Amino acid sequence: MLTFLGFAMIATFLVLIMLKKMSPIAALVLIPALFCVFAGKGAHLGDYVIDGVGKLAPTAAMLMFAIVYFGVMIDVGLFDPVVRGILRFCKADPMRVVVGTAVLAAIVSLDGDGSTTFMITVSAMYPLYKRLGLSLVVMTGVAATANGVMNTLPWGGPTARAATALKLDAADIFVPMIPALAAGLVFVLLLAYALGVRERRRVGSLAMPGEEAEREPELLVAAGSGAKAGAGGARAAGTGGPEGSAPAPRPEDFQGLDPHRPTLRPRLYWFNAVLTAALLTAMIMELLPIPVLFLLGAALALTVNFPHMPDQKARIAAHADNVLNVAGMVFAAAVFTGVLSGTGMVKHMADWLVGAIPDGMGPHMALVTGLLSLPLTYFMSNDGFYFGVLPVLAEAGAAHGVSPLEIARASLVGQALHMSSPLVPAVYVLVGMARVEFGDHTRFTVKWAALTSLVVLGAGMLFGII
Repeated sequence: MLTFLGFAMIATFLVLIMLKKMSPIAALVLIPALFCVFAGKGAHLGDYVIDGVGKLAPTAAMLMFAIVYFGVMIDVGLFDPVVRGILRFCKADPMRVVVGTAVLAAIVSLDGDGSTTFMITVSAMYPLYKRLGLSLVVMTGVAATANGVMNTLPWGGPTARAATALKLDAADIFVPMIPALAAGLVFVLLLAYALGVRERRRVGSLAMPGEEAEREPELLVAAGSGAKAGAGGARAAGTGGPEGSAPAPRPEDFQGLDPHRPTLRPRLYWFNAVLTAALLTAMIMELLPIPVLFLLGAALALTVNFPHMPDQKARIAAHADNVLNVAGMVFAAAVFTGVLSGTGMVKHMADWLVGAIPDGMGPHMALVTGLLSLPLTYFMSNDGFYFGVLPVLAEAGAAHGVSPLEIARASLVGQALHMSSPLVPAVYVLVGMARVEFGDHTRFTVKWAALTSLVVLGAGMLFGII
């Protein structure tokens, strides 16, 4: 009964948000509350919710102060050189823009934090997507999938959880997986290329200033008969287009980040760079809990860069929308995860899936684990999968001579899909900042993310890693 209710609750949630019948926050709260009553445990709903909130409160705090910290770093210009480099590569070509999104997301993902990746990627690329008239779900889908592949880094979370759950060395799990993960990343870049070509056909492309000497350096000139100036269709080659047409877009429309914004602090650039490097190093070395590190970092960044109280208040207010949206989503997700765990639904679902494995598949438990990691890490938290399900799968594999290391490596392949799960707080940072409906993001991304995970699994088997 609980198995059926668990799957029914998840299916109801996904259908309602993809059809836009409910907002994600409302669905995360009301649907599990209703199914908790159906399970006959409505009297314990309060306990389940409080337990879920308690477990996710550190995550909410981390996200809140991470948004403030990296928001301030973006304001003061720390990431402007990276953005300029990506934009120079993009050259207002939709294909390059989408590939640049994947490259930027993959590079920034090296810090191991999805929220950071999405904040920097969206801040850099959003203005370019808007000005060129590109699909924003392409941006969120590519960024989430690239980050999902990189999320397998030892300090990203899943690898450390797998190592802890099976009492293995994280390096022994991760290092042999590098070729398979590299194949997954190459696939993401090829996917970005294909999606970019499709966007180029849809909206055309523009030429960045200075690409050809004969073009006016102050203007962006439409290139090709199908080109559009940010979906505006301007084709001017002088100071404006033909009579009745929109004026040609100017170079600053493609800056991504305003190079003249009053919040820039060029004299403090190296202080901010060292502070950020120190923060990320402390996070990787686990010198302090991540929420504490971001709290201290945000306070220090605000104090040094904006010593006057009105300026500090203005910066906090500027990022308040993102903070409230993400924190609210995390606490709403606490209701969902609290009910799933508290009622026992998640355990019954996992037991049912493991029990449904035919005995003849025993020698192929690594493959089974890899395939199960896709739906299980999407519908469960990483903690639930790696600490609750993975040991059971490893035990079943050991009975048939399958090494726990192979099981652990196979368990990582679903991370490309996991990063778009409604139970991952960082995905709400992504869709919130990109102003994309979560349902639209899910419909677009799930198929590509699942395919990426299967590529990683296939490469792992081809290379003899899994």
